[in-house]
Amino acid sequence: MHDAPPTHSPVPSEPLAHGLKQRHLTMLGLGGVIGAGLFVGSGAGIAVAGPAVVVSYLIAGTLAMLVMRMLGEMSAAMPASGSFSVHAERALGRWAGFSVGWLYWFLLVVVLAVEATAAAQIAHGWVPAVDQWLWVLLFMVVFTVANLTAVKNFGEFEFWFAALKVVAIVAFLVLGLLAVLGVLPDTDPVGLTNLTGQGGFLPNGWDGVVSGVLTVVFAFGGLEVVTIAAAETDDPARAVGRAVRSAVVRILFFYVGSMLVVVTVLPWTAQQAGLSPYVKVLDSIGVPSAGQIMNIVVFVALLSALNANLYGSSRMVFSLAERGEAPRGLLKVSGGASGGGVPRRAVLASVAFGFVSVLLNLKWPDTVFLYMLNSVGAVLLFVWGLIAASQLRLRRRLEREAPGALTLRMWCFPYLTWVTLAGLLAVLLLMLTDDAARGQVLWSAAATGLVLLVAAVREIRTKRQASGPR
Repeated sequence: MHDAPPTHSPVPSEPLAHGLKQRHLTMLGLGGVIGAGLFVGSGAGIAVAGPAVVVSYLIAGTLAMLVMRMLGEMSAAMPASGSFSVHAERALGRWAGFSVGWLYWFLLVVVLAVEATAAAQIAHGWVPAVDQWLWVLLFMVVFTVANLTAVKNFGEFEFWFAALKVVAIVAFLVLGLLAVLGVLPDTDPVGLTNLTGQGGFLPNGWDGVVSGVLTVVFAFGGLEVVTIAAAETDDPARAVGRAVRSAVVRILFFYVGSMLVVVTVLPWTAQQAGLSPYVKVLDSIGVPSAGQIMNIVVFVALLSALNANLYGSSRMVFSLAERGEAPRGLLKVSGGASGGGVPRRAVLASVAFGFVSVLLNLKWPDTVFLYMLNSVGAVLLFVWGLIAASQLRLRRRLEREAPGALTLRMWCFPYLTWVTLAGLLAVLLLMLTDDAARGQVLWSAAATGLVLLVAAVREIRTKRQASGPR
């Protein structure tokens, strides 16, 4: 089965609706790269790298960009709701498709709890009369309903969420540039003094840059959902190709550009881990209620990620069920003209575990849930590694057997693929040397090992059943 020639449809034609438009997918890709990790988490990167955090983001962003290009190549040639899980199965075998699919599903439903809880904390600050757990319940119910109805509703939610984030980041870049040039009222030109003062551009040396990479690389997670959603568009190959091609511009413009503005407008020593550097910058240039404005943007970013994770997890487990790697009962899709083609049981299964994660986060945030969170802390790197390994094998097979399917190609194949694999391995090894990150790698390795063990047992059992009694 696994050595069969790849075609444009490596799995049976899926009964999912094609309700997503190109604008939905474009904005999903655009918004997927802008999240709370950028608006808030970037402060930790600045604290360890100083102005050179720009280089940290450039390195991490390049890794993410290369992975997305590889994923885009495979998804354009073989669009499927399981995306990289399907590709891994066809390239490396059932064990790989099973492992990467379940690991990614587990990652999404655990991180979902962090997003729901963080959004509830913000909402509780605005309306203290409503308990935090009630906000969590409200968000989970609203987005569950949205994902149970027509897929176009998910697309519309993400379209407007992403639009607000894009407007916010573009406005920030414009205001920051005006501040640097001294064009804003009651401001003097900032120039480049903050890039060279307070210890210079590399105040903590290249060690600081490396620490910055470890801090910011996970902010790029979420782009993978674009290739999952592409299967529910009218022209998956073209849609995913257009979305992935713009990844370079997004990464450079939004992440690297905004970080350059942050460390240019304010001294890096003025930033604090855990506090949004964007708020600090907006306050410094006299934007009224900057804190509340950014709270709204972060709130939207969290809800957007929550919505996307519910969608991505449901489609991944649906794809696993299609290939016999999850209960077949999850394959049932809704009927009807308005809301047909939605895998409602897969949505409910993902939401059910999501609710468990949220309850654990609210009840035992520093014990049970912390162990769960650590167990997925480095899973994204394992997923990216399997994407690269899959592309390495599938590209040669496609060139030999279906060259017409390669409408989007990875640059400098196979050299950049090997560079990406080496880069991901380097990040993992560096995390092992970092006291703060070591626990995540070890817990994630344990979770991955457990899934691989289950996959191996299933493989052995399947071979025994196939051979039959002697």
